[in-house]
Formats: sequence, C-alpha cells, structure tokens
Amino acid sequence: MPMILNEEQTMLKDSAKDFCTNNAPISQLRDLRDSDNADGFDRATWNAMVELGWAAIPWAEDHGGLAFGYKGLGVVTEETGRTLSASPLYASVWVGGTIINLGGSDAQKAELLPQVAAGSLLLALALEEGHRHAPYNVAATAQSAGDGYKISGSKTFVLDGHVADKLIVAARTSGNSGDRSGITLFVVDREADGVTVTRTRMADSRNAANIEFKDVTVGADAVVGAVDGAADVLDPALDIARIGISAEMLGALQECFERTVEYLKERKQFGVPIGSFQALKHRAANMFCEIELSKSCVLEALTALDEARDAEEVAKLASLTKAKVGETFNLVSREGIQMHGGIGMTDEFDIGFFIKRAAVTEQTFGDVNFHRNRYGELEGY
Repeated sequence: MPMILNEEQTMLKDSAKDFCTNNAPISQLRDLRDSDNADGFDRATWNAMVELGWAAIPWAEDHGGLAFGYKGLGVVTEETGRTLSASPLYASVWVGGTIINLGGSDAQKAELLPQVAAGSLLLALALEEGHRHAPYNVAATAQSAGDGYKISGSKTFVLDGHVADKLIVAARTSGNSGDRSGITLFVVDREADGVTVTRTRMADSRNAANIEFKDVTVGADAVVGAVDGAADVLDPALDIARIGISAEMLGALQECFERTVEYLKERKQFGVPIGSFQALKHRAANMFCEIELSKSCVLEALTALDEARDAEEVAKLASLTKAKVGETFNLVSREGIQMHGGIGMTDEFDIGFFIKRAAVTEQTFGDVNFHRNRYGELEGY
C-alpha cells in the first residue's frame, strides 16, 4: 500500500475539514468551557459526526462498520485536531472500540461495536492509576465472586469517563503491580453500584475523570480477552490509540503553525511585517521541516495499521510517531505563543488553546521520554 492518500481518503479528509471548520470550530470549545457544559461536548455535533459515518470507519461491515481503515479514521481525526473539536471520537472509537475489536468475544463485538458505530454507546478505558503513563502499574483488583468478579480500586485520567456508557476497566486478577501478566479487562456499566465518577477539568478542556470502584460486581461474560492476559490486548490497542492521538496532534500543530505564519505576515514593526525578519524566518523554516517529518511519521504509522504489519513494527512506529509528533507540537505551540508576543498569552486569542492541548496530549498514553525509552528497548538497546 503506498504511503499516500488515495482519492477516497482525500475526499474524506476534505469533507472532514469542511465539517469541522463550519460545525466544530475552536469557538465551540471555548463556549463549552465557558458555559461549564455538563457533557464537555456538543451532542448535536457528535450526532452529525456519527451520521457522516466517522464512528464506523474502522470496523468490519459485519459489525456495523464501513471497513474504511485506520488511515481513513486518521485523516478525519487530523481535521478534528485542527479545530480542537470536542467529541467522544477518540476515547470511544480509537481507544474503547479498538479494545473490543481486538480482544472482545464474538458476542461482545456483535453487541458493542454496532452501537459504537451508531453513536448510541460511548466507551472509555479506565487504565491509569498514577500521574504518568504506566500500563502495567495496575493495583486495582478483581476477585472471583461466585460466577463473576468484584472489582475494587481507583483510576485516574479516564478520557470521557464521566460521559461513557460503559467503562473498560483494567484490574489485577493475579501478580503484583508492575507485572505484565495478571491483568484482566472488564466491561463495566458506568452506572453500576459501587462506581463513583468524578469529572476533572483538564487544562485543555478535554473530558477526563477520576473513578473509584468499590466491590463492583460483574459477570464472567464481562471479561474482554483472556483472564490474566489483558496485556496481549492492551499492547496493540494502545499502539493504535497512540497513533490516533498523534494524528489529532498533527492536525492541531499544523493549524497552530499556519495561524502563526499568518500573524507574522500581518503584525508590523518598524513599518514592515515581522515575518520579514531573518531570525523569525529561520525559526519558521525549522518548524516547517519538523512538521513535514511529523506528517511522514503519522502517515507511515497509519499505513502500517491498514497493512496489518507485525506487532513489533507497529509498536516501533507508534512510539516513534508519538515521540516525534509530541516533540514537534511542543515546539510549534511554544513558538506560536512567542511569535504572537504578549497578546498570545491572552485568552481572547485562540493560539493559547494549542499550547494547552499540546501539554495534555503529550501525556496521553506516554510522553516523549516514555516513547524514546520504549523505542530504544524495542530496538534492543
């Protein structure tokens, strides 16, 4: 498969750009933040995204999907990143839906994926328990109880956790925190007895929650994948999620760069546009080069997913991409603020939203340092 977009993917990208620009601009995110919207996203906008088929893009047709691949979902997600669109697309489709698609039983796929594709079911992954990404540091427990399990423990930074209909919970059924083995995934109703959800206000206005589980009872049919074998599902699913968030970050950093360049052309000092200053030209050129490298990383990673390359190669590409795009987003968002000068620090200018999004997305499923280290380990260093 060539590492380019075909005609259908290009049309999808253009359609997504038009939709996000007109229906989910940054001003919508600002309004959701300022009004302290209970959902953190606009339900009508989400329903319109679903009607366009975005929530069904990667799934097989047997499960209500369009079978259009992750490259198709990636170009859509890139455009949502440009406008910082608030929606459950990432948490429910890229993360939750992927876990069900990779590890779910035939019955779970048949029941849940069509609902995800139809937008009637929102999923969220309850994995993290600390301030930094550590997928195997699971201390929450799931103990056998009759024909099922009782789950107890706490989770942090659960994306869309307060609006999800069902949670995919990682709990330890054996071993100790930090062990790769001994973790099991469970599908849990958010409204189940013993589940306490506390919404958190993230710096970038993205939805997240802290969740407590106290003797939450689930049946054996709630297990996703094998008991004690969640890592075999989580590893590839998280790599797909990392590539997905990288696509979103790519869209955001491109928009940030383009807004900065336009400002350099408009803002005048000493009677000339500041973009004519050689020092700023050099800095803009450096950003342009880093952005082009980031584009190639994301496109190659998405291509690898659609070609179903082996897990180790996808893992390397996922960490390479997340590290590179995170580094570039960090650079572009900070340069954007600096080149806008003092006004860039004010809330009235949208440029500040990008530096906030950069800070949060970098921490999502591993920051630059996490993925540099992981890439080195995967290469045998």
